[in-house]
Amino acid sequence: MPEDVRNLVGRNVKQLRIAAGLSQTEVAARMGIDRSYVSRLELGQRNPTILTLWHAAKAIGVTVRAFFDEEKLSLRLPQARPK
Repeated sequence: MPEDVRNLVGRNVKQLRIAAGLSQTEVAARMGIDRSYVSRLELGQRNPTILTLWHAAKAIGVTVRAFFDEEKLSLRLPQARPK
């Protein structure tokens, strides 16, 4: 059985948000929504409209298409600098 698209989108939103160095609170503020909505979106518990996805993409700095990427996204987190 194929994966629920809400889980796919939620996982990608979370990974892209983290990769952008943003908190749920920051994304929510940029979108003009409550942080709990972002949390539930990332958990696959929301069924967002295309307009909501567009606002999320703009808030994170990605395209809407990135939310539907079925390939496993790899986080490019900054590497710790040697001291």
